Amino acid sequence: MLINFMADKLIISFEEYTKIVEKLAIQIHNEYKPTVLVGIMRGAAPILDILSRILKLPIAYIVIQSYSGEGMEDKQGQLMFAREISSLAENKDYNKVLLIDDLSDTGLTLNKSIEWLKNYAPTKDYIKEVKTACLWKKKSSTFEPDFCPVKLDGDPWIVQPTEHYEELSIEEIIKKN
Repeated sequence: MLINFMADKLIISFEEYTKIVEKLAIQIHNEYKPTVLVGIMRGAAPILDILSRILKLPIAYIVIQSYSGEGMEDKQGQLMFAREISSLAENKDYNKVLLIDDLSDTGLTLNKSIEWLKNYAPTKDYIKEVKTACLWKKKSSTFEPDFCPVKLDGDPWIVQPTEHYEELSIEEIIKKN
């Protein structure tokens, strides 16, 4: 069950998170046969881990950072891509790519990532198709992912199960443990 403590925040438990990922896996299994899973870091990391174990597929990671300027931490800025994909997948595995992110907020990251992937020199000649997947699509997103188990009727801040670690220092974790 999704727990909504505040109108503008959607708090997700780890149990609910894994159920949503499993629903996504079922959608993918029933409707598409990707040859590689490519995750957008950091949000896609746990999703990619679970999906790769369920679907038994090779994985790759692309790292993207959004720069928005001082005092605008909650606004998306210009996207900066890492130079390389991190993966042990072979070039031939990039025939049918499933690009994964945690959510479609504005749609900018997924749109730009598709463009970047299709122009990435080592694999671009092997890519025949790129489809997209995420766990949540916000109402205001202009991007329509191919696979998405939860389409929201608003634009809440989604508090994912590991997000609290961003607020903790290593000293606090040591003290707690």
